[in-house]
Amino acid sequence: MVYFQKMTPEGYKQIEDEIARLKKDRPRRIKILQAARALGDLSENTEYTEAKRDLGHLQSRLRYLGKQLKYAEIVETKDDGKVDLGKTVVLKFDDDETEEYKIVGRMEADLADGKISFDSPLGQAIMKQEAGTVATVEAPAGEYKVTIVEVK
Repeated sequence: MVYFQKMTPEGYKQIEDEIARLKKDRPRRIKILQAARALGDLSENTEYTEAKRDLGHLQSRLRYLGKQLKYAEIVETKDDGKVDLGKTVVLKFDDDETEEYKIVGRMEADLADGKISFDSPLGQAIMKQEAGTVATVEAPAGEYKVTIVEVK
């Protein structure tokens, strides 16, 4: 059975953009490798070893990102007032601090950018809930409650 990764259209676009950027950089890295190979003895040629390693990393990243797109399930948001993938939520925590997060797929999650995964402990607790709901989050560090202030 093939498992598809849920993803927002924006996340899919970001991966496409990264693939395009890496493909554009590949010819430059190939030239660096060719120049390093022309230096001679490959057994003691650190420039060649590094260039080969860098090109390998680039190729590996391209394969990985290609699989992410191949197995992506793009989820469109519905305007039903419930927390779901692609929506932005304003949450109020126990200490009366409010935070705004966008609910995204696992591969897009970036807490520093205000994006949390739908299958994280916080994401699981608030999914399919409406504004005004108090949800209990069961995190590894312990349980806590959040109030959904707004769903955008």
